[in-house]
Amino acid sequence: MNTVSDYFGSLVFDDRVMKANLSADVYKSLKKTIDEGARLDDKVADAVATAMKDWAISKGATHFTHWFQPLTGITAEKHDSFITPAPDGRVIMEFSGKELIKGEPDASSFPSGGLRATFEARGYTAWDPTSYAFIKGKSLCIPTAFCSYGGEALDKKTPLLRSMEALNKQAMRILRLFGNTGVKCVRTSVGPEQEYFLVEKEMFDQRKDLIFTGRTLFGAKPPKGQEMDDHYFGVIKPRVAAYMAELNEELWKLGILAKTEHNEVAPAQHELAPIYGTTNIATDHNQLTMEIMQKVARKHGLVCLLHEKPFAGVNGSGKHNNWSIATDTGVNLLTPGETPYENAQFLLFLCAVIKAVDDYQDLLRLSVATAGNDHRLGANEAPPAVVSIFLGDELNAVLDAIENDAPYSGAEKTVMKLGVHVLPRFTRDTTDRNRTSPFAFTGNKFEFRMLGSSNSIACANIMLNAAVAESLKIYADRLEKADDFESALHDMIKKTIKDHKRIIFNGNGYDDSWIKEATEKRGLLNLRTTPDALPEILNPKNVKMLTSHKVFSEAEIRSRYEITLENYCKSVNIEGLTMVDMAKKEILPAIETYASELATSYGVKKAAVPELGGKYEKKLVAKLSALIDQIDEAAEALEKALVKLQTVEDITEESVMIRDEILPLMAALRLPCDEAETMTSEKYWPFPTYEDLLFGVR
Repeated sequence: MNTVSDYFGSLVFDDRVMKANLSADVYKSLKKTIDEGARLDDKVADAVATAMKDWAISKGATHFTHWFQPLTGITAEKHDSFITPAPDGRVIMEFSGKELIKGEPDASSFPSGGLRATFEARGYTAWDPTSYAFIKGKSLCIPTAFCSYGGEALDKKTPLLRSMEALNKQAMRILRLFGNTGVKCVRTSVGPEQEYFLVEKEMFDQRKDLIFTGRTLFGAKPPKGQEMDDHYFGVIKPRVAAYMAELNEELWKLGILAKTEHNEVAPAQHELAPIYGTTNIATDHNQLTMEIMQKVARKHGLVCLLHEKPFAGVNGSGKHNNWSIATDTGVNLLTPGETPYENAQFLLFLCAVIKAVDDYQDLLRLSVATAGNDHRLGANEAPPAVVSIFLGDELNAVLDAIENDAPYSGAEKTVMKLGVHVLPRFTRDTTDRNRTSPFAFTGNKFEFRMLGSSNSIACANIMLNAAVAESLKIYADRLEKADDFESALHDMIKKTIKDHKRIIFNGNGYDDSWIKEATEKRGLLNLRTTPDALPEILNPKNVKMLTSHKVFSEAEIRSRYEITLENYCKSVNIEGLTMVDMAKKEILPAIETYASELATSYGVKKAAVPELGGKYEKKLVAKLSALIDQIDEAAEALEKALVKLQTVEDITEESVMIRDEILPLMAALRLPCDEAETMTSEKYWPFPTYEDLLFGVR
């Protein structure tokens, strides 16, 4: 029986495979491209393509595809076979360096936000050699960037790579100032924790809302939800364990470092967490992970829900983006060391992040803005829409000492005594974990907790990388001109703490008093919804920063605004139409049928025993009849509003109408429907309930 180490990465054209299948010169040249960003030689590309093709065919592949990440939020691929006709009527298997480097998918059918006209179809995919090719099914998948005929980025990979390059450039300037000449590059790393729900496929197929929108638009609260806290880290059910085992195997074959799995807080909710990887590769891996999670689930008769809030009243699903900065020599620049007060380099990078999060809190918030995440942020399982940083007591004390030029004696290491001699003693961490904080320091990394479970992590990391690059650029510009480096460094750290300490909050982010303090006293932004947040990307200070680091052009920024807001509007519009359809075609007929049966029963009992019969039926029929009228009126009101919505031509105005009119009408329709569910016989209710969905997987 094969062990994990035998098959791990078996479907990846990784460093081991390259070293074994490429000549020494070709391998050396390719590694220089991957590690240092050197330009790729055409002859090297041909050699790599031939080796890649031979390896893929040996694994059973018949096709190749440029695998890319358009602005749909999911991945895309067009498959071409390796076959080429031979003169004798047979075929030969070919794959050239040109085919490896460049592809030409139709760019007109993908979202462009005005960058491309419908008739302008040409687009290009370009091989990203920093992310290994892999085999999926019978196809060799080549990770690529996607751009228009004019060179504008039409994907999420290109700006992510640009943001990583921008941060690397500025971080290298800082390291050189500290006398570090051995480092060749600085990379950001990410470990995205992925939350998800598993439900029975048979039940999923009976609910139009899950099919069309990914979340339940109706559903009364079941007798038991997550109140007992008995699901979190609980024993994993055999069927779920079997799913997780196969999921791990499929991910490991693709070199994806799936590490941790457990039950989450809500019933039917679970989590998978990988080991850290370079941000670009981690982003590719997370997109693959979501795809494979859904594919494997169906093999087990399940459906994997990745929506941020598939069920009302229980925890939604997030994607915690654990982010750090490291050198190519393996030094984590966010590791405090034993004496963080004396570690000036760490403090400078820490302050760069603090400054970045404060200066560009709007960009971080809008990077996670979606219709689904609007339902999740601010609830009891997710941070509020107000961005803040948690540092913990020790770092807070260090920063206070610097700001006030006061001595810092250092925190004592507390030994945990558990009261049982057989149990080992261990040293307590100097910082607690704050799960209510949107952006928490957790020892040697920051955990950005605002991402929704279906989000591509590219968007958040683009903004985070770019914002930190801007902070580092400001620092480098000043320090390079300083006569006394140490004094200038101290003054800069002190000024950053003083100017940006408003963003630091170690308390309970769920407390209403914090939101009031944050907005009224500290002046922090509270961008509660997607229509509130997205316009901030057009703020001149944001445009200036993003364009100055060449992460986006102005046209690309505008396109992202249009595409993201349009996606928000389309998502909610589909939800509204689905609600009307379900209410009229399923819910109202079901209640009406049950009420008619009750009315008939009432008549029979009344005729048999006039003075006693039918009290229960009469009362229930009256309640259901009133709810039927409410549902009908609410459905009509929502339907009219959705028709009116189609006449709004400006995307910004459309989003505002959705926020202010459509969503309240959707809530008004749901309320009587959910109440009616609690009164209607189970045999008449037209689709599986929350009880069925949340507790159906046994």
